[in-house]
Amino acid sequence: MKRQHRFFAVLYLLYSGKYVTIITGGDLMTDILIVEDDRELADLLTDFLRAEGYTVSSVDSGERAIQLFERYGTRLVVLDINLPDVNGFAVCSKLREKADTPILIVSARTDKEDKLSGFDLGADDYIEKPYDIDILIAKIKGIFKRRYQREILSADGVTLNLVDRTAVIDGKPAFLPTKEFDLLALLIENQGKALKKEYLFSTVWGSDSESELQTLHVHINRLRQKLGDNPKNAKRLLTVWGVGYKFV
Repeated sequence: MKRQHRFFAVLYLLYSGKYVTIITGGDLMTDILIVEDDRELADLLTDFLRAEGYTVSSVDSGERAIQLFERYGTRLVVLDINLPDVNGFAVCSKLREKADTPILIVSARTDKEDKLSGFDLGADDYIEKPYDIDILIAKIKGIFKRRYQREILSADGVTLNLVDRTAVIDGKPAFLPTKEFDLLALLIENQGKALKKEYLFSTVWGSDSESELQTLHVHINRLRQKLGDNPKNAKRLLTVWGVGYKFV
């Protein structure tokens, strides 16, 4: 069976003079859907999340969030409450009726009653504005780890989806052929550990492979190009002389 190539693009859909930003790829599902009417804040959070390796869509109203969710789905919703059209609590309730996708409420409403309402409607977490971006990202990583730890590998701006075998590097979808994907996944699973060349080769290609060890070096170079690593001064995929390679 021939491997189907996936094509990715960034689409900007204009609704009533405002932009809805969608990163598309294959089934058009992104990792995170941000529902936030403050465009500056939404763009800032989007940039931080893409730097962590997530694909991100953002909308500025509850109705658009529901429409996008119904059409494409997502793996996590970051939801504001004070939206210009539909109350964020109503959006939370509507989304929870359709799927058990994790919902993280981010709101300036700090009353205990608001937080309890969010949890009662099915929110997985609630964080107050203004928030520390590092704390928010830590919460998002925690949700992904608990919910998708068997499906998603993420490290240093690289995210691999082990189910549909897609890759995102520095916020941009990247096409990785089978062996490149398997090799990078193995390195990320063992992040920080130096893996011997022989181990990498036998695990990815198989001990009875007719390929030669030089094939590993070729694939490492291809991965470095896609990671934006300079072989002479690699930042993520390092050569450990006399041993092999490691992802840091």
